[in-house]
Amino acid sequence: QVQLVESGGGLVQAGGSLRLSCVASGRTFSRYNMVWFRQAPGKEREFVAGMYWGTSRTAYADSVKDRFTISRDIAKNTVYLQMNSLKPEDTAVYYCAADASPYNVIRTTPDVYDYWGQGTQVTVSS
Repeated sequence: QVQLVESGGGLVQAGGSLRLSCVASGRTFSRYNMVWFRQAPGKEREFVAGMYWGTSRTAYADSVKDRFTISRDIAKNTVYLQMNSLKPEDTAVYYCAADASPYNVIRTTPDVYDYWGQGTQVTVSS
């Protein structure tokens, strides 16, 4: 049973930074995508950033490129999302998700993901 536990959300002023963490357990993730989605009120869940665990290949949504960085700590089975230069439009609940994936492919649609964390709120004030 895969479990994902997020932490690190909070309230920050525009221009500030936050780092989200997602601790994964329950299996070996070498052939898994580990990704971050977010969902703002009244909007659909959208892809933010992802990593193919086995190769550390990464992908980002255009809206967060050059501001957000996804990384991992293999020993801790943890994936991070470093968010810099935060904007009010980044306000959302952020979810960590994981699923088996074809080799080195990072999938960006939420429907394919079977495993989800509980979500962590990020609020950016103007």
